[in-house]
Amino acid sequence: MNFRKHVLALLGTVLALGASVATAADRPYTEGAVLNVSSIRTEPGMFDAYMNYLATTYKQNMEAQKAAGIILDYSVHMAAPRGPDDPDIYLVTVYKNMAALDGLDEKTDPIMQKLFGDMAQRSSATISRGKMRTVMGSQQLRQLKLK
Repeated sequence: MNFRKHVLALLGTVLALGASVATAADRPYTEGAVLNVSSIRTEPGMFDAYMNYLATTYKQNMEAQKAAGIILDYSVHMAAPRGPDDPDIYLVTVYKNMAALDGLDEKTDPIMQKLFGDMAQRSSATISRGKMRTVMGSQQLRQLKLK
């Protein structure tokens, strides 16, 4: 009797798993790239200075990550803020999938060390950047590719 219960439980598990796989295959989309979107508000009079940072230091970092295969792409977008609490710049970083985010620090730390120095130097640069802009937040988006 106990053996029969185990066989029935195993059969039920296999059927449930098969149903979930069939359901996933029936979806009208597949999962695509993962985007990290950072919302930035430049401080008054600092837009050009921040854009200079993006065109030099930030770009150098992103290009190194792209060459290393850590990211697929990146982009910078300007927005017209509707109010004082809205961003005027969006920074978008594109990763292949969610798995690309696993161990991200271990992948990017050697690049950061090579380009910008040790943690103390990087912290100092972060403080300097803080005078040019405020990070309003960030959001992760998952691309869904329609079939």
